[in-house]
Amino acid sequence: MATATQLISLEEYLRTSYHPDRDFVEGELQERNVGEREHNRLQLLLGNWFYSKEHEWQIYVLPEQRTRVSSQKVRVPDVCLLRADAPRESVTTVTPLLCIEILSPEDRLPRVAKVLDDYLAMGVENLWILDPIDHVAYTYSGNGNLKLVTDRITVPGTPIYIDLASLFRNLD
Repeated sequence: MATATQLISLEEYLRTSYHPDRDFVEGELQERNVGEREHNRLQLLLGNWFYSKEHEWQIYVLPEQRTRVSSQKVRVPDVCLLRADAPRESVTTVTPLLCIEILSPEDRLPRVAKVLDDYLAMGVENLWILDPIDHVAYTYSGNGNLKLVTDRITVPGTPIYIDLASLFRNLD
């Protein structure tokens, strides 16, 4: 037997803290798969890498930043990059330069694709999925279009990159 989902307002969601934080989708709270060693470690490594390049690349790195992707949806990317001149908001409404989702063992690509499709609808052009277990990454361009990347992942037209072999080596 299915259980009914209790809907909440966007305002209630925005004034409430959840640990771990949750996505808000049309009144429903959606859990995110976080908290496992590989996921957490990869998120830390990404944050450190991007933080070390903030000035040089004119970016601002934010882990687990609530991002309002539409009037009734707030997603929480594992890591996102904003342009350095983006306004400082408690909940991001400006389109991020890059959103990164890190897979956990429980994640399924159809669920992740729904999240990434919300970022696309917001106008985010650069979407990455990183898999800390299989040590691979993907770029996502919508409609399920994944491109496997095994060496160096980049944000086209910018100096932003990650050397995947080096990144994944630091997980071990």
